[in-house]
Amino acid sequence: MDETRKPTLIASVQRALHLMEAVASHPSGAPAKQLARESGLPLATTYHLLRTLAHEGYAMRLPDGVWVLGDRVQSLHGRSRTQQLLAHVRPTLVALRDELGVACYFGMHVDDEIRLIDIADGPRAPRVDVWVGFDEAAHATALGKCMLSQLDEERRRDYLSRHPLVDLTPHTITEPGRLLGALSSPEGLSLDLEEYALGTGCAAVPVTDATGTAVGALAISCRPGKLPRIEKSADRMRARAAELQRTLTLTAAS
Repeated sequence: MDETRKPTLIASVQRALHLMEAVASHPSGAPAKQLARESGLPLATTYHLLRTLAHEGYAMRLPDGVWVLGDRVQSLHGRSRTQQLLAHVRPTLVALRDELGVACYFGMHVDDEIRLIDIADGPRAPRVDVWVGFDEAAHATALGKCMLSQLDEERRRDYLSRHPLVDLTPHTITEPGRLLGALSSPEGLSLDLEEYALGTGCAAVPVTDATGTAVGALAISCRPGKLPRIEKSADRMRARAAELQRTLTLTAAS
C-alpha cells in the first residue's frame, strides 16, 4: 500500500470553507461578487454556497446586500473553546487518577452555576453514577461543597435559594444552617461521606486562577473505606490543582 498517497478531498467542502474565510476577513461584510473574486470561485457557485451556508446558519445576508458570518459560527467557536480547555485539563485529571487509583472530576463556576467540566475514570477507578446532575446536587457532593465555600455569603445564599437541598441519601445534609457550617474546612478539603450516593465518598480541593481567586474545584470519588487514605494524600490533590491553575492561566491567555 502506498502510504504517501494523498487523501481524498471533497472539493465542494473546500470551496465552502474558503468562502467562509473570505466572509470572515470582512468584519463589515462584503458583497457576493467580491467574495467570489477573493475565493477564486465562479459567481454562480458563490451564490449557491452562500445560500446553503445561510440556510444552515453559517452566513447571513444583510439588508444592504453584504454577507457576514452567521450565528452558528459563534456557537461553534464557543464549543471549540470548551474543547480546548478539556484538551489541557484532561492530562492532569488522568495523572491524578493513575496516582491515587480513583475517578477524578473538575468543576468550575459558570454564569453563577456550578458546572462539571470533565471526568477521568477507568475500569479500576469507576466514576460515581451521575443520576442527579452535579449542578443540581452541589450540597451533596464534595465538588459542589468546595465550590459553594468559594462564594461570598450573598452569592451562596442566592445559589441555595435557587437549588433546593434535595434528600439524595440518608446522609445528605438538607438543613441550610448545617450545610453552611459544613462548608468551612480548615484544611481546605471538602468531603462527601455517602451524601450523593451510597457506597461512594468524595474529596475536593479548590482550583484558583492566576490572581489566587478560587474559580473551581478538583475532586475524586472512591469507596468510603478508601477515603481516609485519600485525605492523607491531599497534598497530591493540591499539587494537581496548582497544575490546573497554570492550565487555566495559559488557556485564557491563548
